[in-house]
Amino acid sequence: MARKLNMSLFIVAILAAALHCSVAQRTHVVGNSLGWTVPPGGPTAYSTWASQQTFSVGDVLVFNFTTGTHDVAEVTRSSFDGCNTTSPMSLNTNGPANITLMTAGEHHYICTFSGHCNVGQKLAINVSAAPSTSPAPQPGPATPPPVPAPSPSRTPQTYVVGDSLGWLVPPGGPIAYQTWASNKTFVVGDVLVFNFTSGAHNVAVVTSKAAYDSCNTSATSTTITTSPARINLTNPGEHFYICTFPQHCSLGQKLAINVTGTASTPSPTPSPATPPSSPTPAPAPSSPGATPPSPSGSTTPAPSGSTTPSTPSTPSPSGVSAPPPPSSAPSFAVAALPFTFLSIVLALFY
Repeated sequence: MARKLNMSLFIVAILAAALHCSVAQRTHVVGNSLGWTVPPGGPTAYSTWASQQTFSVGDVLVFNFTTGTHDVAEVTRSSFDGCNTTSPMSLNTNGPANITLMTAGEHHYICTFSGHCNVGQKLAINVSAAPSTSPAPQPGPATPPPVPAPSPSRTPQTYVVGDSLGWLVPPGGPIAYQTWASNKTFVVGDVLVFNFTSGAHNVAVVTSKAAYDSCNTSATSTTITTSPARINLTNPGEHFYICTFPQHCSLGQKLAINVTGTASTPSPTPSPATPPSSPTPAPAPSSPGATPPSPSGSTTPAPSGSTTPSTPSTPSPSGVSAPPPPSSAPSFAVAALPFTFLSIVLALFY
């Protein structure tokens, strides 16, 4: 009996540890929808993707590729720079390949198929130590939830197109600006900033998706030739931008975004209005023999010998306080979770 109980407790501990690990780790799909392939724009595609991620020990990289046409190998920094496919640290030939990040520091991955690394199928990331987890607070008596403060409205944002890359012919082709825009939300009121060298580039607003896809430089509504070019997003829908210099658009200097909603700034909270003061009525003209009115707040003494019954004031109860609001019972849902696992395990043994 004791042996079965010890075994049950051991299994429960393993289940709890597995549950904790599954919550802590994150999964990163390399290249998102691009997958793990020879990128049309060169290594910029994966370096741009990695710059928008945060990697920690315990996270998982997912390399989506077709088995037999690609693979993924972890290599040293020197092998990564020189695309040296000999003696990799690890090699996965079946797609998709899931790689768990076990150590902090730099990690380098390439495809060992001939020429694939040289044309951009390579990824370098920096992994930080696993984030520390603080112990969960013990359940206690529930308190009434505070009234949530109204969340401020989203203010207009300014986006620098391509970030540090700027607005130029990207070395990796159009995937560079597609990747940049893929994780952003654009709304009416936001501003796009195009940084480029004046005279070497420009930015033109394209009137249709067909003209954008074909790089038709004659189907433009506005062309800005001076950098930096600031474009306000004034209406929702799809927006298309290209450079009209020869071949620049076809080589990847093009951007398509989707604008939704409306950005607004929080309206100032109105201050409480001061109630108007009531006018003081003018005293009525006195008639001969009339008794002048007494000042406000004073009482006219009653004649001697007469008594004026006074209304007794209702005494307020002393020493009696309002009963405190009933508090909710403590919640034991979290505490009962391990016992639920234990009951299931015990049921399997009996």
